[in-house]
Amino acid sequence: MPAPTSTPALMIQGTGSHVGKSLLVAGLCRAFVKRGLRVRPFKPQNMSNNAGLAAFADGKGFGENVGEIGRAQVLQAQACNVAPSVDMNPVLLKPQGDRSAQVVVQGRVEAQASASDYRDLRAELLPQVLESFSRLSRDADVVVVEGAGSPAEVNLRAGDIANMGFALPARVPVVLAGDIDRGGVLAALVGTWRLLTPEERLLVGGFIVNKFRGDPALFADGPEVVTRETGLRAFGTVPYLAEAALLPAEDSVSLDSSVYCPPTGGTKIRIAVPRLPRLSNFDDLDPLKAEPGVEIVIVPPGKPLPRDADVVLLPGSKATLADLGALRAEGWDVDLAAHVRAGGAVVGLCGGFQMLGTRIEDPDGREGPPAKAEGLGLLDIATVIGGEKTLRPARGRAVSGGEDIAGYEMHMGETSGAGLARPWLALADGRNDGAVSANGRVMGGYVHGLFASDAFRRAFLARLGARGAGEAFAARVDSALDAIAAKLEDSLDVDGLLALARSRS
Repeated sequence: MPAPTSTPALMIQGTGSHVGKSLLVAGLCRAFVKRGLRVRPFKPQNMSNNAGLAAFADGKGFGENVGEIGRAQVLQAQACNVAPSVDMNPVLLKPQGDRSAQVVVQGRVEAQASASDYRDLRAELLPQVLESFSRLSRDADVVVVEGAGSPAEVNLRAGDIANMGFALPARVPVVLAGDIDRGGVLAALVGTWRLLTPEERLLVGGFIVNKFRGDPALFADGPEVVTRETGLRAFGTVPYLAEAALLPAEDSVSLDSSVYCPPTGGTKIRIAVPRLPRLSNFDDLDPLKAEPGVEIVIVPPGKPLPRDADVVLLPGSKATLADLGALRAEGWDVDLAAHVRAGGAVVGLCGGFQMLGTRIEDPDGREGPPAKAEGLGLLDIATVIGGEKTLRPARGRAVSGGEDIAGYEMHMGETSGAGLARPWLALADGRNDGAVSANGRVMGGYVHGLFASDAFRRAFLARLGARGAGEAFAARVDSALDAIAAKLEDSLDVDGLLALARSRS
């Protein structure tokens, strides 16, 4: 097992899931960068179907030889002004069913495992986690580490590599973060600390209260209660960061919290997105959501697709056949057919593109039990899921308008059919991607990140009648990171957090 490096490091662990750990790490990364430090993010184990490309640690840069990591670590790398690396998230679990997941280790798919199988497997992955952490630390002045869920889940402690199971062998000091917005933050912080072992408590250097709304004076005594009960130092209370809405979300919980808007008419371009169970890479929606003339409607189960939607967009899926079945079970295929008859546009991305074809087959059970099904029949294509997973960056242009695009491919399967003779994109390496219907109203392809290409996004919306355009998307994300870092500097003892990180060396 690799010996821990002495590089300063700090780990943000939470009192539960969705307390804001990812955002705190991204903001602290940017704050430390603004102090002139070389900073790297790290998350030992992530569970998300929102993934991005990252370079392998082979010195070859960000080329064709790439792996995948959680999307949150891609954002955190951006906060550090560095290219993402597979070492930033050495273990990524991508759920495929209620009790199974694809296991990605140091960027490559290693296995498919049930929840019980993974509990046995994860302890074997600790050497690779520590290897990635050690390698990442060599080029950093400080590493900011993100935990997963809560360290207080004592029933899951055996074999843990996500929280204290990493922090202890790596000798990384820990700060606990609690979410006051959900209530009970004092009990959550005190209770989490009390459920830790004596050895684990020694690593905890303090706590942060996150997502505070209202008058801070009303909470002035709150941190003192935690300090009195635990002896932990309060590093500060972070206000609710509205800028978080401007950043890519880590997982699909953000979609579940979206408000469903029934049809209202009006002048905005309405893009309806069926909320399927295994959506992946749904950050494809973020650049569209940022446009002032666009309304994204996440349609939950039990609701029809809005009749006045201008576009129905089917995002990627980690289990395409299963999600296609869920779409039909909701009756959304009927709504979609009516939408097309009325002249509405349809966009399919990756798994959504596969659904638009005439047939999908998964003969080897790569995304679930072996199965096949008729597609939605809106494009003359067919897909067989199998073979090696495709992971590669993509650049090129839109065939219809010539706008430049940049993104990445991350998919299983090969697509064929006469519909490919009308491609959506012409890629720089000579390949074409996707298909467009004869009337131009149905389109899809494998390239993720398309709508982050500003000229392409604006041309797409202009063809739908949108006027004006928002800020360049990459600049918008960067501005949000700067604003979040500034608010953390105002609300936290950042000097104290940096001193705690340096106490490791």
